[in-house]
Amino acid sequence: MAEKVTIATVARHAHVSRQTVSNVINAPHIVREETRQRVQEAISVLGYRANQAARQMRTGRSQLIAVRIEPTRDGINGSVLDRFLHGLTEAAETAGYRTLLYTAADDQQEIATYDDLLSAYDLDAFVLTGTDHGDPRTAWLAERGVAFVTFGRPWDDPTAHPWVDVDGAAGTARATAHLLTRGHRRIGFLGWPAGSGVGDDRRAGWRETLRAAGIDPTDLDRATEDGVAEGERLMRDLLVAAEPPTAVVCASDSLALGAMQAVRGVEPAVAVIGFDDTPVAAAIGLTSVSQPLAEAAASCVDLLTAVLDGDQQTPAPVLLQPSLALRHTA
Repeated sequence: MAEKVTIATVARHAHVSRQTVSNVINAPHIVREETRQRVQEAISVLGYRANQAARQMRTGRSQLIAVRIEPTRDGINGSVLDRFLHGLTEAAETAGYRTLLYTAADDQQEIATYDDLLSAYDLDAFVLTGTDHGDPRTAWLAERGVAFVTFGRPWDDPTAHPWVDVDGAAGTARATAHLLTRGHRRIGFLGWPAGSGVGDDRRAGWRETLRAAGIDPTDLDRATEDGVAEGERLMRDLLVAAEPPTAVVCASDSLALGAMQAVRGVEPAVAVIGFDDTPVAAAIGLTSVSQPLAEAAASCVDLLTAVLDGDQQTPAPVLLQPSLALRHTA
């Protein structure tokens, strides 16, 4: 029978004390980088797994956090949350937490799921995604003293709770500015109906960048539910205007894919930029705004750890900057 790998085994292999190994696992910031790397290599080589039960007894926590899997949509923008969940699971594991995934069709069903999960499991906290105005989920958790952070801003009160978000307005502003430098002046926008926190934020970046350049955005804006067919329909509507756009910024890659179908064969070519930099965008050469999803996930875990460690003040929110993945459509 193979020898059971313990903290003492790791300590012998790395030529350090057992306390040093414990520090690397539970408080890595106090260990010198060279020593930390040596211990981590020993942990990896030996396949050591920290005793979860002992850790729970010491901290009084289950080391379990929960996050929702969004309903499947068109298979394009859904990949954004997939990448976030992957990053969250990795970051949580590094911090000593496990991730519990659940599904819900809407906010009310999600709240009902909270109740079920809290009754069935000793959960430490939740990570919420897809925030909006008047979000009932955050109110429900806050009223019951359940720890949580959100990937998405609390749009009605930025100080309401800890959050991480990507600056959508900065993303569309960067996309619009890029088109302006390419000589475009008639730059359209395909987005979602007014009232969505994320959608309004992305529209604002496009609109304010045009206004700053002395361009009136009136009649260049179209709104619809997210989807490829919807994007194609709205782009065709823009193309028959008296002064059609020579370029378009879209609130999602799904809308951008529809716009690309609508402008196929149009001369001169109409530039198209999407948002989210999905694998589909990379595959078809679509220029798109890219979100730092791995960094967002890691920041969510950092904030959640601060909350669970009992920080007296609400941790400062994290607003990350997107980049522009340039490809042949713009």
